[in-house]
Amino acid sequence: MKRKILPWIVACSAVFFISASFAQIYRVIDEHGHVTFTDKAPDASSEAITLKPLNTSSAVEPASQQTAPQQGPASPAEEYSLSITSPSHETTIPMGPGNFSVVASTSPALNADETLQLKIDGENRGPAQSATTWNLTNVFRGEHQLSIERLSAQGEVLARSETITVYVFRPSINFRNRN
Repeated sequence: MKRKILPWIVACSAVFFISASFAQIYRVIDEHGHVTFTDKAPDASSEAITLKPLNTSSAVEPASQQTAPQQGPASPAEEYSLSITSPSHETTIPMGPGNFSVVASTSPALNADETLQLKIDGENRGPAQSATTWNLTNVFRGEHQLSIERLSAQGEVLARSETITVYVFRPSINFRNRN
């Protein structure tokens, strides 16, 4: 029984929607100047509206799925790319407590046993980590050289970023604002 009713429901719905999409639309202006749109012509003062064709676009094809990076040991011939993406070279860190973030970009992605080490003025800043962001606090004022090293599980340097320079401005008790 359900199989006989379903095609009739689909056919009736299609007829209803098709007829509604081709219905005439009228614009009516009342005595107060208000504009109303309707599908029924109330009197001779109404004006038939011709609609422009609908803008349509085809569906966007989803990007193909890329295979996940291999998490095994890297081959010795594999080339690594490592760079500091933020802050940029010769950035000035404005007045404040000397807090800023360092963000690195690495290619290919780190393997499970690899880490990154941030160096400030040639000295390690904290322990090596697998994250690519460092939130630095209370960095002394002045010029500082930043670089990052990609380390293997044994601690050998696999790649090194270019060194960038940042300038940290901080208030000084020697030069107080005398206003």
